[in-house]
Amino acid sequence: MGVPAFFRWLSRKYPSIIVNCVEEKAKECNGVKIPVDASKPNPNDVEFDNLYLDMNGIIHPCTHPEDKPAPKNEDEMMVAIFEYIDRLFNIVRPRRLLYMAIDGVAPRAKMNQQRSRRFRASKEGMEAAVEKQRVREEILAKGGFLPPEEVKERFDSNCITPGTEFMDNLAKCLRYYIADRLNNDPGWKNLTVILSDASAPGEGEHKIMDYIRRQRAQPNHDPNTHHCLCGADADLIMLGLATHEPNFTIIREEFKPNKPKPCGLCNQFGHEVKDCEGLPREKKGKHDELADSLPCAEGEFIFLRLNVLREYLERELTMASLPFTFDVERSIDDWVFMCFFVGNDFLPHLPSLEIREGAIDRLVNIYKNVVHKTGGYLTESGYVNLQRVQMIMLAVGEVEDSIFKKRKDDEDSFRRRQKEKRKRMKRDQPAFTPSGILTPHALGSRNSPGSQVTSNPRQAAYEMRMQNNSSPSVSPNTSFTSDGSPSPIGGIKRKAEDSDSEPEPEDNVRLWEAGWKQRYYKNKFDVDAADEKFRRKVVQSYVEGLCWVLRYYYQGCASWKWYYPFHYAPFASDFEGIADMPSDFEKGTKPFKPLEQLMGVFPAASGNFLPPSWRKLMSDPDSSIIDFYPEDFAIDLNGKKYAWQGVALLPFVDERRLRAALEEVYPDLTPEENKRNSLGGDVLFVGKHHPLHDFISELYRTGSTEPVDVPPELCHGIQGKFSLDEEAILPDQVVCSPVPMLRDLTQNTAISINFKDPQFAEDYIFKAVMLPGARKPAAVLKPSDWEKSSNGRQWKPQLGFNRDRRPVHLDQAAFRTLGHVMPRGSGTGIYSNAAPPPATYQGNLYRPLLRGQAQIPKLMSNMRPQDSWRGPPPLFQQQRFDRGAGAEPLLPWNRMLQTQNAAFQPNQYQMLAGPGGYPPRRDDRGGRQGYPREGRKYPLPPPSGRYSWN
Repeated sequence: MGVPAFFRWLSRKYPSIIVNCVEEKAKECNGVKIPVDASKPNPNDVEFDNLYLDMNGIIHPCTHPEDKPAPKNEDEMMVAIFEYIDRLFNIVRPRRLLYMAIDGVAPRAKMNQQRSRRFRASKEGMEAAVEKQRVREEILAKGGFLPPEEVKERFDSNCITPGTEFMDNLAKCLRYYIADRLNNDPGWKNLTVILSDASAPGEGEHKIMDYIRRQRAQPNHDPNTHHCLCGADADLIMLGLATHEPNFTIIREEFKPNKPKPCGLCNQFGHEVKDCEGLPREKKGKHDELADSLPCAEGEFIFLRLNVLREYLERELTMASLPFTFDVERSIDDWVFMCFFVGNDFLPHLPSLEIREGAIDRLVNIYKNVVHKTGGYLTESGYVNLQRVQMIMLAVGEVEDSIFKKRKDDEDSFRRRQKEKRKRMKRDQPAFTPSGILTPHALGSRNSPGSQVTSNPRQAAYEMRMQNNSSPSVSPNTSFTSDGSPSPIGGIKRKAEDSDSEPEPEDNVRLWEAGWKQRYYKNKFDVDAADEKFRRKVVQSYVEGLCWVLRYYYQGCASWKWYYPFHYAPFASDFEGIADMPSDFEKGTKPFKPLEQLMGVFPAASGNFLPPSWRKLMSDPDSSIIDFYPEDFAIDLNGKKYAWQGVALLPFVDERRLRAALEEVYPDLTPEENKRNSLGGDVLFVGKHHPLHDFISELYRTGSTEPVDVPPELCHGIQGKFSLDEEAILPDQVVCSPVPMLRDLTQNTAISINFKDPQFAEDYIFKAVMLPGARKPAAVLKPSDWEKSSNGRQWKPQLGFNRDRRPVHLDQAAFRTLGHVMPRGSGTGIYSNAAPPPATYQGNLYRPLLRGQAQIPKLMSNMRPQDSWRGPPPLFQQQRFDRGAGAEPLLPWNRMLQTQNAAFQPNQYQMLAGPGGYPPRRDDRGGRQGYPREGRKYPLPPPSGRYSWN
């Protein structure tokens, strides 16, 4: 389903699920950056146990960001990823586990979507490069100004796929990052870290869910564990609900549409490449010191509280007079299942169901009306009752015709309103556009190089007055159009018939007219609607898909080979007789190998990530699989307006033909390529103060060759198997930095080992229930939260998990102190006449300072300068906030943690001038230097004066 559309609908319908994050920023003292101490209590008034990172949602914005300059090389990308993880860690502050999951080889059903995305990205990238070069040549031919074109290789985001050298290097960098943090960060002191890199098969979020499912099935699992999952995909909400864990929160970057993006030619904001005119850049600041600043603030994070969403759903789905016992857990499972009909990553959505048209609300209403007849729920622990689903679908099919007609009426009404709006805008505009000396300019830009100066203002005014009577002759003051022809200095007369409306795409199906089903099957499937056998085949494949997706969410991958073999979905009215359709899948299937997946999802333009002989199969005209890699392909808008919303009509990959072609080139692989082509597993890391450290060290000392059970009492109840890692990080061994700008870890104390989740029989069913002993969180919603209008007041998300948090306030004396200390007359501080940026107030206990400004002691912090170097107290000396009503019982692993008295002397606060809080390394590899520190250095306040700081 579309991420923005679903999230927009969810946040509007259930607004109280959103909480703004309180983020503590790092401080700077005498030019030295003092990082945030994550071992202290969470400023969001909640304590999380486990943090799970869906790493692909971090890798993409760090490697090719849309709203800021991209990193110059791969090393800068890795540092950006480290800093992003640090920022998330400082917000969430997990106390038990950090699980980092990168997308591995995906099931075949997902590979079809990956193939479509990568072919689109390659095609759009090439088209954008051609368009950019064309516009550049046109602008330069007209005498426009453009900065010199940078000669650099375009970053191909398709390399973020398992099996590439980039992903292999990323895994090495993350191992170094984890070891560095376990050695130096007090917040990581007692943390267990699991890294599941791209060599481990499975999508990142589903590897996380598989870990949670398998740990919940263990007797030592804590049912009141507070989980926090980071990711922006809409399906994370469904996956979180599917766990039936009472404390589950999602953290994501706040979605802000229409973020400003720089032009790809002139690097200025406010226009796209196709609208670039090649105008000189205006000076920013008195001495152009703000030239490199971006007009956007750092992205902010929000929490999505699934326990509050469960409250909403419980109230909405509760039904009276049911012929069976009402179970809120089963009702939530049915709601998750119904959301699949509006679209997911594996199936196209039904033509009659659109999120923006209230499809989920319509399904819920039909569900509540029909469930009395079904005799039970639609699903149970990931398995679908097709007879009951058929009743729901046929009820939707009865109103399909009216849905299509209403959609057409709404579209016509929208176009009519837009046309009237354009007419009003034209009516309010002047009949001409002044030019020359009378051209309107923005304030402060009249003296810019683009402004014109006339030698005869009186003549220019006369020509403008005479414009409506006769066409003026060409004079020295006449301006010229873009093609070189003269135009009157007064301006160009607007034509009344001019219209800026865009042509609508042709729709041959016309779902709003009679005969829509026949036209749909003829246009989309090239078969006659009377072909009952073919329609039955499409419906059966879609039903199989529904069963596969639900089982994938609740039990794991039912089949690595299954996929939906069509580009379009059937109608809801075609779901007749599905109760007898089989829904079993082939057992014992295996995933693709990484390089095999690359051959299945990459276009020929991305073949440089593959071995030469494999790459030849994608481009050689005599290749037996050349038809899998079309240079161009059609995009069916399918009733949409923009190409990115359409359906890419790519041929499906035949697995048997692909494997047969690859058998001939497998011998050409080098040892390094064979290693990248193998499937791996998870790796567990701990620091020297973790109870598991000595246990793992003993395994390496004895050289154990057999898998060993993980002692749950030493790691918060986690169970599984340990096996020795050939590339392990071991104590007292140097950890070499794969990033030249970061130095090696010469005094390492962290240790790593291979980890495997508990194994179960293939037909084992994980129960989708709330575990015994789980405490339901206290109710959050109040009666006013159920009201849609809230007495006319606009709803605003709260800050942190405490809804009684008091806002920050500084009295008059504090402002006088600020005025006494802060420099005056600069005009660039947060107390100047300029409005503060949007991110000025984040809800911290003080007003955050802009980058590079001086920190004011005592007023902004209760810590004395000399105390800030002593490091934080150990975790067992800090008070942990209880999440339940009573005190949390001391489990064995909690008791062990509280009996540790070893002092922790972090060296995190020493030599912290490098990027992301890393110690700098000497320039001993090719002369590459680290990032320079940003911001100006301000002097400390005077030792004596009106106020005493000591």
